[in-house]
Amino acid sequence: MQRPGVSEATGVEVWLKCENLLPTGAFKVRGGLNLVGRDPTARNGIVGASTGNHGQSLAYAGMKFGVPVTIFVPKNANPLKLAAMRAFGATLVEHGVDFEDARLECERFAEANGVRYVHSGDEPYLIAGVGTATHEVLQELPAADVLIVPIGGGSGAAGACIVAKATQRSIQVIGVQSEGAPAAYQSWRDRARRTTERIATFADGLATRSPFELPQRILREHLDDFVLVSDDELYWAMRVLLVEGHLVAEGAGAAPLAAARKLRERLAGKNVVCWVSGGNATAESLTRALAS
Repeated sequence: MQRPGVSEATGVEVWLKCENLLPTGAFKVRGGLNLVGRDPTARNGIVGASTGNHGQSLAYAGMKFGVPVTIFVPKNANPLKLAAMRAFGATLVEHGVDFEDARLECERFAEANGVRYVHSGDEPYLIAGVGTATHEVLQELPAADVLIVPIGGGSGAAGACIVAKATQRSIQVIGVQSEGAPAAYQSWRDRARRTTERIATFADGLATRSPFELPQRILREHLDDFVLVSDDELYWAMRVLLVEGHLVAEGAGAAPLAAARKLRERLAGKNVVCWVSGGNATAESLTRALAS
């Protein structure tokens, strides 16, 4: 989709990949459906840890395939995402202050109870599922020059890299993460594992303190560039998408547009596709964005 006002505000010819319009309001549902539908080890029940969108994808897939789902979430997680997971039939367990705390407790639970644990990034089925978004882009817009994809754990960007590079090596794939949670960026940059001591961003979809091994291996081989954006830049992008694009985007979903604006001189004259990866924004964040 194109919105002239979005391109004008950004200073780049921007196309929007509207993953926020999918059933869970986020791209990750592609991975959840692929994993639960194809992996026989998931048929008796699964557990996962999430700040929201990964959990929603598993809950939605569990509802569709009749598989019990338990999601570990940090306390004070996005209430819209929590409500959606419950509506899809998932059992929620609140633990810790952030994703990392919830993930560690989830892994302990899965090991102790012999339940299939679905990591939010280190899962080939998930990466294959979310890669279908890039396949759709290249079918609709074969002239695409640049894909900009948000990175929390990196499954979405990894899927984009695999499909884009297998199809047209000339396409650039650029990742974007919050400067308040730069573990994946620093790990990619340094070719070594880096962690973030404290999350300092409102964008929960970008808020991972540790990199994910499988996406990092893929990104190190195929990702062309990786940039960081501030919360102020994320709020700007949310506002532009809402006002000029008539689209609701959460912080992670607005990150590619913020990156496109930051790189506008370099991207001039190119067909740039920005993932609007999720639309599960809180009223508080939208109010802040409109005031920015």
